[in-house]
Amino acid sequence: MADIFDVIADGTRREILQLLLARSADGERGTSVSRIVNELGVSQPTVSKHLKVLREASLVSVREEGQHRYYSLSPAPLDEVDDWLVPFLIDEEDDEAFEAGAPVLTDSAAHAAEVVGRAAASAKHAWENALKKLPGR
Repeated sequence: MADIFDVIADGTRREILQLLLARSADGERGTSVSRIVNELGVSQPTVSKHLKVLREASLVSVREEGQHRYYSLSPAPLDEVDDWLVPFLIDEEDDEAFEAGAPVLTDSAAHAAEVVGRAAASAKHAWENALKKLPGR
């Protein structure tokens, strides 16, 4: 499997992830390949190639309905990126304040936390819905 940083280094893959995040925030249960193609303005083979890489990195999940495939964001692998990135977003003064019990985030860190929080909430919601569909629940 490719390193998560290699996977998200590609701009088209980041655009796909952002599109899937926006669609999940809108309550969609998946986004079709044709919709991704239309929204991003790239060819279907290009989108399919990038979705394969994202699937192999477990960043997206796919649901098949007949001839159609619907992709959803699976943000858990981004935890590695988050763990690596967070120390760079907190400066020494913020670090001292955090250790003193008063966490202070820069605007970019607060925005990143909000995006990650929304993705986590979306993943939790999808997980709970999946669990409800299991037999015996």
